[in-house]
Amino acid sequence: MPKMKTHSGAKKTFRITGSGKVMHERAGKRHLLERKSSRLTRRLSTESAAKPTVATTAKRMLGLK
Repeated sequence: MPKMKTHSGAKKTFRITGSGKVMHERAGKRHLLERKSSRLTRRLSTESAAKPTVATTAKRMLGLK
């Protein structure tokens, strides 16, 4: 049986921490930034942990579980 291929979109979107949490960047920081406040853009800059349902899907797409 051939090896499982990693989903190329998932590997650009998600990152696994050392403890196994799935992290991703927040939405809304790609364009139209002039009208958004600096406070909002700083908040959107931080990574956040994915919700459990998204995390299981992401792990499967990354070939971990």
